[in-house]
Amino acid sequence: MPPDPSPPLATIAAALRQERQRVGISLTELARRAGIAKSTLSQLEAGLGNPSMETLWALCVALDIPFSRLVEPPANSVRVIRAGDGPRVRSEHADFTGTLLTAGTAHARRDVYLIELEPGRIRNAEPHTPRTVEHLVVGTGRMRCGPEHEQVELGPGDYATFAGDAPHRYEALEPGTFFVLIMEHS
Repeated sequence: MPPDPSPPLATIAAALRQERQRVGISLTELARRAGIAKSTLSQLEAGLGNPSMETLWALCVALDIPFSRLVEPPANSVRVIRAGDGPRVRSEHADFTGTLLTAGTAHARRDVYLIELEPGRIRNAEPHTPRTVEHLVVGTGRMRCGPEHEQVELGPGDYATFAGDAPHRYEALEPGTFFVLIMEHS
């Protein structure tokens, strides 16, 4: 059994396997696309060898990924934001507080928020960028939401989706209402 690869080689090996599997191609096909020997690629995925900058660039081009994706150690696989933590932003015009849980990336254009909403003033939202779609799931309480002329009433566990690129609103019908909002951007 070969020794454990050193950290930079381990990072490169794991990233190569992950990206090749993401694209859905074999070792042979990736080696062909990158113009390198299959044995070289096999060794790199095993965390062996001493890849040159040119070899890594060729693999990045073949996988259509930035160079940093192969050499940057991955972030922790589990990220936790405890209840009440995270960046909270309040609305000026309604008792509506949003906490961004995660922002989208170039490959996953979506943002996830935890929204706290109290009865009283309605949160009227202006249209977002074209082709934005909102998905929401109510955690507790009851609410009314959606485009101005297609409001729906939701309770705990209910899911709704609607176009976010038209005027829409959110209204709490019970104290302590909260929901998870996923904004999908095309």
